[in-house]
Amino acid sequence: MFPGQQEEFIKLAKAKMPFGKFKGRLLIDLPEYYLVWYRNKGFPKGKLGEQMATIYEIQLNGLEDLIRKFS
Repeated sequence: MFPGQQEEFIKLAKAKMPFGKFKGRLLIDLPEYYLVWYRNKGFPKGKLGEQMATIYEIQLNGLEDLIRKFS
């Protein structure tokens, strides 16, 4: 891993949805259909949107365990 990358993985693993139907749920635990909906609608601006887009790609490729081991 590159320097600082592990810290970003840890932040991503602990990031929670701050609003909506899944408020308080870890982003990695968001249902795939919800992330697909946001992918089609447009992810929120800023850090949350970047994190959700990353989680979308992780789930799309079946790599959830990579993030879960950092939580």
